[in-house]
Amino acid sequence: MSYYTRKHIEDLDKQFRINLINSLSGYKSANLIATKSKDEITNVAIYSSVIHLSSNPPLLGFILRPTSTERNTYDNLVTTGEFTVNHIHKGIIKDAHHTSAKYDGEISEFDKTNLTEEYLQGFYPPFVKEAKIKIGCKLVNYYYIKENQCRMIIGEVEHLFFDDHIEEEDGWLNLEKADTVAINGLDAYAETHLIDRFDHAKPNKEVNSILDEEK
Repeated sequence: MSYYTRKHIEDLDKQFRINLINSLSGYKSANLIATKSKDEITNVAIYSSVIHLSSNPPLLGFILRPTSTERNTYDNLVTTGEFTVNHIHKGIIKDAHHTSAKYDGEISEFDKTNLTEEYLQGFYPPFVKEAKIKIGCKLVNYYYIKENQCRMIIGEVEHLFFDDHIEEEDGWLNLEKADTVAINGLDAYAETHLIDRFDHAKPNKEVNSILDEEK
């Protein structure tokens, strides 16, 4: 069994350490976050930190890296107050990964990939046309994290689009049907496969498979 102390981790080669620590938390969500500046320059970038925060109100959060260097996503969303979250599926992973390249703020990643801007319901920032699940959010708050100089961005869901066949009768989204992928570390992508789905767990009550009940 491999073993690392905090000192061992600190002394590791930088890229080795980055790969190791970014893999520790397990599989992460894979999303493209798109914004548009007031000068109407679009930006789209890959994020593996989008998380659920609340269903009422419907809130999502994601971590934005330190703004000591240029962060177009941060600049755009704080000035316009809006952004979109777009699930990455296995058909677009190469272009989605390309958005992590550091382009100048005057260059749109949409112009450097095969991803396409799509405008829906008059929402200011673009959605990613190729995405099968698309979420339009308004910025409601952000919090500075002093321990690593990152920011937690909080967005409220205002628009939600997805292919009809993805939604089950009880509102649950079957992400396997959307071909949604997960991220392992920084540069590895994995397909998802539904194993089972269970009913609501209660004390002293055995949980039952919803999928078995549906058969």
